[in-house]
Amino acid sequence: MTQLSIALPRLDACGREDFMVSTSNAAAMALIERFPDWPGSRLALIGPEGCGKSHLAAIWAQEVGATRVAAVDLREEDAPDLAQAPVLVEDADRGGNDAALFHLWNACVGGGRGLLLTGRAAPSEWRAELPDLRSRFASLTPARIDDPDDALLSVVLLKLFADRQLQVKPALIGYLLSRMERSFAAAQDVVDRLDRESLARGIPLGQSLARDLLEG
Repeated sequence: MTQLSIALPRLDACGREDFMVSTSNAAAMALIERFPDWPGSRLALIGPEGCGKSHLAAIWAQEVGATRVAAVDLREEDAPDLAQAPVLVEDADRGGNDAALFHLWNACVGGGRGLLLTGRAAPSEWRAELPDLRSRFASLTPARIDDPDDALLSVVLLKLFADRQLQVKPALIGYLLSRMERSFAAAQDVVDRLDRESLARGIPLGQSLARDLLEG
């Protein structure tokens, strides 16, 4: 019987039970869990693309009742309302409305609310036109997620496949680990390529397909 390859919706799993703690993210998790005992009640969660920043930040937001907002969506007039609870600002390093983020920062400080910002690089390198905002970024304590070890990368690969409702054999994970770059971005890329190629060819995922993509 021919096995059909069907495009299925993604089901991103972002609960605490879905987050694996390893050597690459244990220090960041420990800092997150110290809330509200953060310096000034503020923290920067940083790390490379796809490392689990959004997942860990979402866990924090859910557990403390924080409001989530992307930096690019911030508006000055929203700052007082947002600061009625702890706030998670995602992708603060990508720039946005500097004045809005500056006012939100001050509103959180004034109200004694926690503020968690996520980004890729060190906070001192984040983009900002306002000198006062740049100085505030530089004052943030960073909680960094590093590139993954093999144990975490295995779980990341399994999760990326599972998010696409794809079941794969452990042998495929081992094969990928032995041939791919050790990074979260590479894991996302290889899973995406395998998924698309499986659909395009109408064949199931397996080592044969992976070999064609990685060694062909």
